[in-house]
Amino acid sequence: MARPANSKRNKRTTPKPPLVKAKSSLGPVNIDNIELISTTGTQNKGGGNGGEAWIIMVDGKRAGKAYINLLDDQIRGLHPSFHVFLNRPSQGRHIGRIVYKNCCSSSKYDVIYAHMRKSNIASRKAAEYAGFVDATSQEDTQLVMVLRKPNKKK
Repeated sequence: MARPANSKRNKRTTPKPPLVKAKSSLGPVNIDNIELISTTGTQNKGGGNGGEAWIIMVDGKRAGKAYINLLDDQIRGLHPSFHVFLNRPSQGRHIGRIVYKNCCSSSKYDVIYAHMRKSNIASRKAAEYAGFVDATSQEDTQLVMVLRKPNKKK
């Protein structure tokens, strides 16, 4: 049976990545065991113009990295974009929640965006825990969330 002329076709040229389950069964990490070490980052991961970067340490072991890059798009213009990458054994332990919250609160930016796959439920929950809200527009292919820090009164 032929498709109707006005039906939507799959825009994806590559197959959707499979869901990846966290490999750790250790449970949540105590906030006191998480250390964020500010670093210079690399050119595309927090080390470029206006970027910030952190190494994530848990119980003295490296658990991942987080960084802010300046991105330019047609909808938001030039804006800071926050990214977190956790090693597989560190996923599912509520580390991302603490990283989103602490990195963004220590950042020099008052408005920070986070771009992620729409299917990335863990990142969405971590961002929401830190105070991010959905800012996705119709033109966006990814989920876009934004954190606006409250104005500090003098």
